Amino acid sequence: MLFNPSRDEARQFLFETWRKRTAGELLTPLEDLTAQLIEKHPEYHDMLAQPERHLDKDYTPESGATNPFLHLMMHLTIEEQISIDQPAGIRAHFVRLTHKLESEHDAQHQMMECLGEMIWQAQRHGTQPDAAIYLNCLSAH
Repeated sequence: MLFNPSRDEARQFLFETWRKRTAGELLTPLEDLTAQLIEKHPEYHDMLAQPERHLDKDYTPESGATNPFLHLMMHLTIEEQISIDQPAGIRAHFVRLTHKLESEHDAQHQMMECLGEMIWQAQRHGTQPDAAIYLNCLSAH
């Protein structure tokens, strides 16, 4: 997995992965996973094909627009969490939500809301992210 990339590094990774996928170039396993996630989000395809226009674009809560880079990176984070079952029990929540929602992708979107809540709480209180907040949120869904 990418280790704490900067905003620009994460964005460049997404742009380059999509460029390689659309050019039919060989992808690393992480790039292949990322490309599969991008393929599930056709609304981002044009944006990812134009890095020069979108690398520095800001997405503020006030604008009401979803940050596509954050969205895709959260998908990657959740994929990693599921693969290693960290925090402990996350894989079981994913399986349960997948059955409930009848979609792995929709389950990840539900998980994303809870992941976002945990991050927001940590930022709000100036603390480290608390997995208990994440897991409790998932248990409520």
